[in-house]
Parts: sequence; C-alpha cells; structure tokens
Amino acid sequence: MKNSRPPYIVAEIGCNHRGELATAEAMVEVAATTCKVDVVKFQKRYPRESLTPEQYAAPHPVPSNAYGDTYGKHREALELDIGAHRRLMELCTACGVLYSTSVWDMTSARQITALAPTMIKIPSACNTHFKMLAFLCTDFGGDLHVSLGMTTRKEEEEIISLLDKHGRLADTVLYACTSGYPVAFEDLCLLEIRRLKETYGDQVKGIGFSGHHLGIAADIAAMILGAEWIERHFTLDRTWKGTDHAASLEPDGLRRLVRDVGNVWKALQPKPEVLLPVEVIQRQKLKQFIAL
Repeated sequence: MKNSRPPYIVAEIGCNHRGELATAEAMVEVAATTCKVDVVKFQKRYPRESLTPEQYAAPHPVPSNAYGDTYGKHREALELDIGAHRRLMELCTACGVLYSTSVWDMTSARQITALAPTMIKIPSACNTHFKMLAFLCTDFGGDLHVSLGMTTRKEEEEIISLLDKHGRLADTVLYACTSGYPVAFEDLCLLEIRRLKETYGDQVKGIGFSGHHLGIAADIAAMILGAEWIERHFTLDRTWKGTDHAASLEPDGLRRLVRDVGNVWKALQPKPEVLLPVEVIQRQKLKQFIAL
C-alpha cells in the first residue's frame, strides 16, 4: 500500500564535518536549501565513555583516515561540543529542517536530551546499550529512531521488549540497515523493510531504511517496499579523509535522491476508470475509431 506521503529524507552528516562547526553549518544549509531534505542528523559521542581504555589508546585501524594518533584522539578531534549542537539545532530550525543526532553513550544521551530535539537516533552500534535506551525511554519525550544493523533477531526482540515495557513503541521508528561502508548491493537485504513492516508495522510509528550503499537506485526500491524514512550519509566531498565519506552522497546526489523519491512516490497510484485529463487530449488526436 502506498504511504500517505513521500518518505522523510534524513541527511546524516554524522562526523563528516571533520570537527569543524563552520563546515557543519555549511552542510546544514546545503542539505536544507539545495537538497531539500527533511532532517539533518549528526552524532554525539563522549569518547572516554564510549570507548574502552584499550580502544581509546589503539591506533586508528585505517591510519590514512585518522585525525589523531590514537583512535580515541581521532574521535575527540571529530566531536562538536554541546554548545555547537545547540547552534546547529537553531540553524536547522531557521532553515526549515529538523535537527537530530545519534547518541553513543550516557553522557551524550543526557546532553542531547536536554536540548529537547524532535527525535534522537540510537545507532546500530548502541542499540543494545539497554541502560541508555531505558534512560531515553523515560527521560526523552521525542521520537526514538533505532537502527537494526549488526543486530541478531534475539537482540531485536529484546530491544522491542524494552521499548514496549516503557510504552514507547508508538514513538519509535525502526530502520532496516546493513552496517558497512560502503555496502555491496547484494548485502543490502532490502526485504528486511517488508519483514519489519509485517512484524512491527502496527505497533511502531514507522519503518525506515538506513543505507550505506552507492548511488540512489536502492532508495527507490526501499520506498516501494514501504520505507517511510530514508537516511543517507551526506558529505560535501567524497574524497575527504574519513571512513564515511566514500559511502556518502554529495549535494547533487542527495538532491537527485530527494527529487526521484518524490517523483516515484507520485507515480505509485492505480489508473482510474475514467480517462486522465492528459489522455483526453491525446484521445481526441490519436484514437482511431474503426467500425466493426
């Protein structure tokens, strides 16, 4: 069945701003005005909490992508403080888009909750951080968007059970997701969208698709399968240093995604029994009436 409106398009900037507030602000403005997305999303982490001491002190696994001489310092270099996030939320409002962010630890969850955004994302990496999830259920009044990448069915059931126990399923959007950067088409598993809709569609607020693939063809298929939210990584330059840039869309790609998803959504309707106005004109000119 066709959704009542085109999918909401989420431009995930994440940390693609390279830790630069000015770059983050420019990306918000481009995503909103050039690409015309609905939501702009960032990430918030407190690396000393979200990483073990061993992870913090280890070198970046891909040294050419590192912004610091340890993985922890790399993550610190990419972080924007809570004041910057407040500024970005204000800018999103001024640009007519929603602000959101993924939270990766309790400190970040508390800080972002205090900003009271419309929605908070729980990324695939943190969806079994049940203490954080329970805190968001009780202390955050907005919508909860939960990605299900690298998640077993048993873990998925535990997540749903926790949300249900707290009465938050009606405020939850679940995202079909394969965690990889980028993901090959054969690993996208788009039929997960249909499974999630059939399993949870009558309990949750919506079903989404978080894609880390190349191009925009799969996003059209995701919409046809019922995705009500489509999230794609966004960058100003795919050649910038960092893991996510290669799996991100540049401005023109994101603009075309928004355009194509909207146009295909318009086309997803049955043909009426009466002639369409456009065909009445062509019928008068072209239709041949041959007596039997």
